[in-house]
Amino acid sequence: MVSTLTPSILPPAESLSLAEQVAQMVVVRTTGHLFDHEIRYPAWEATQAQLHRYLQLGVGGVILLGGSAAEVGVRSQTLQSLSAIPLLMAADIEEGVGQRFSGATWFPPPMALEAIAQQDLPRALELAEQFGAVTAQEALAIGLNWVLAPVVDVNNNPANPVINVRAFGRSSQLVCDLTRAFIRGAKRQPVLTAAKHFPGHGDTAVDSHLALPLIPHDRQRLEQVELEPFRAAIAAGVDTVMTAHLQVPALDAQYPTTLSRATLTDTLRQDLGFDGLIVTDALIMGAITRTYGPYEAAVLAVEAGADILLMPVDPEGAINAVCEAVAVGRISEERILASVERLWRAKQKATSPLGLPPASGHAWEHLPPPPIQLDLLAQPSSRQAAVAILRESATVQGRLDLTGLNSSDEPGQDNIVVVEDGVNCPFLGRTASAIALPQQYGYRLKLIDSQGCCQFPDPASLRPSLLQLFIRGNPFRGSASLTEIADAWFRALLEAECLQGVVIYGSPYAFEQFRADLPEGIPYAFTYGQMPEAQTQILSALFGLPDQDLAARDQDFTD
Repeated sequence: MVSTLTPSILPPAESLSLAEQVAQMVVVRTTGHLFDHEIRYPAWEATQAQLHRYLQLGVGGVILLGGSAAEVGVRSQTLQSLSAIPLLMAADIEEGVGQRFSGATWFPPPMALEAIAQQDLPRALELAEQFGAVTAQEALAIGLNWVLAPVVDVNNNPANPVINVRAFGRSSQLVCDLTRAFIRGAKRQPVLTAAKHFPGHGDTAVDSHLALPLIPHDRQRLEQVELEPFRAAIAAGVDTVMTAHLQVPALDAQYPTTLSRATLTDTLRQDLGFDGLIVTDALIMGAITRTYGPYEAAVLAVEAGADILLMPVDPEGAINAVCEAVAVGRISEERILASVERLWRAKQKATSPLGLPPASGHAWEHLPPPPIQLDLLAQPSSRQAAVAILRESATVQGRLDLTGLNSSDEPGQDNIVVVEDGVNCPFLGRTASAIALPQQYGYRLKLIDSQGCCQFPDPASLRPSLLQLFIRGNPFRGSASLTEIADAWFRALLEAECLQGVVIYGSPYAFEQFRADLPEGIPYAFTYGQMPEAQTQILSALFGLPDQDLAARDQDFTD
């Protein structure tokens, strides 16, 4: 049975106890799967028993990761039914709902729109708006009411390991334009959006999941580059702003931005005029926990001006720490109440009105919404929007010569696929085109990764090869070691004159690096996407397959 609480009957914020008010400011993380044994990140994701405890405390929201869209639909409805006050249900779905939850539409990374904008800005803006609209529609269809997107960082540092292709681009003006378009599309649905990561995480070379990056720029530079997209997002009506864990001396010489009153209150609230929800980036991240500890970090974030504490290491401990800070006078009760009132305004927008009982009082006249609205997921028009971004942002030069090649022959050439983690790779199943399509032409698979299948080339055993490189910046890992392995294979195949063609999936920076050393006449291709649909599209173009062959080999990238 779904909760009957709705925005119109939220309890008055001041009627909650202090502990209940503070609990509303906490968002915890769990898996989108239905069972504890499917949890993939035990240190980050709450078990069923832990979730029940957090809901009893009255936490304000849950962030989900993993599982199918159908599972998340069931999961979100179950969690709402267990909560006395409607929850914010969030997900990091910067590349559409299908990025995190199978069955929905998976878009290429936002930076793909930059490549389109360089040729046709109006077209890029049109696609960005569709991107936002589809993401919001599919989120709502499975019970998610808080889209943790768009990323409005300006990725002007190619070595950035954590933002990279998650950003819309490398120029502040273009990021502003695409941000406005994405939010405009998302606002078609009653979901919350989030501009992140304030005050701008684009010009860093350190992953804030692991350590605290430094932004050395002066205030004038921040105003001109990093802050401008946040102004655009606020003007476009973004609902929430997520902080970055950064050291920015031009704003605060003492505290990192997430814990800085000068940054969150003075700059974001007062200078930029933002009156929505300020949410911290995950407080479990190393940039914060290694220096301040879980409890002091929570208190400092609230003191700084944060309304939502996202993923504290110990949610119950964080609630107690903030309550203790109020008791000793570090934080006023009015400060807590102000955050809860902002939360209430957000929940009034994001909570379904279907919970209202009918005027007649007959329960049968008011059926709850289904846990998932399958007809709104991966609609043809939605998938076409994703395909259009893939196709229009791709680069293909030359064609691979397939003359006389077929799978019935003894393999005489290799399909060398280099990927971060071959075991836990979500886009390289047995039927993925990067594996299956070359196999149809007699290529033998050689899978190499930077984990258990790490190997460097033996020049004596090299054969004519197609080299496929899956490289993009990934939080916690970056791409340095993977690029080193890929470069070793690239150069060995070149020296042995065995390189038939190169395909790069993900990073335009890696593509530019390899293309600069590629001799004329060797075919190459680049796509921003890594999902099966991107593989099908780019390989079909490189192989010179006609449209009907592409359609025949099209793998459902939402599988």
